[in-house]
Amino acid sequence: MSVKTTVLAVVGSKSSGKTATIEILTKELTKKGYRVAAVKHIAEPDFTIDREGKDTWRFAQSGARTVVAVATSKVAIIEKIDRSAISLEKILQACGDNDAILLEGFKELVGRNLDIPKIVATKSAQEAFEASRNFKPILAFTSLYPMKVPNLDVPCIDVMKNREKIVDIVEKNVREQKNNNQN
Repeated sequence: MSVKTTVLAVVGSKSSGKTATIEILTKELTKKGYRVAAVKHIAEPDFTIDREGKDTWRFAQSGARTVVAVATSKVAIIEKIDRSAISLEKILQACGDNDAILLEGFKELVGRNLDIPKIVATKSAQEAFEASRNFKPILAFTSLYPMKVPNLDVPCIDVMKNREKIVDIVEKNVREQKNNNQN
């Protein structure tokens, strides 16, 4: 991972707008020339990128610990791992050289990690209050509709109508991180 890489986590409950927030940030930061990696935590225990019977699946079934699939415009690396042993550092290393790494989910890995700012996608003011106790530091709350979150010193942004505001907050964080790493 590059020293200038900024890592941000987007956390929240199911259907709270985490994916929409990452999608907006990725699209807008990429337009501005930033190189962005997006990492998705998939909670389904039986999820697989591989399909039974395909060559890569057959390689894994025959014992390969790492399988690399190379297509015309994409590379997929499939590693057999013990999920409980995966570290945040290993995830970040897999992201290569980017200006920003956006993590979706990973509440357990990033929850109170003070080095990783969070954007909390929320469906209600109550969720925002609970999140303010469980996640540190929080850059912003996002929602899929207008919502007021009183008594918290963190902005709450309707990402569907005010995407520029969340992008500005994240871009400022990326610039500050770059400046801190250069000093």
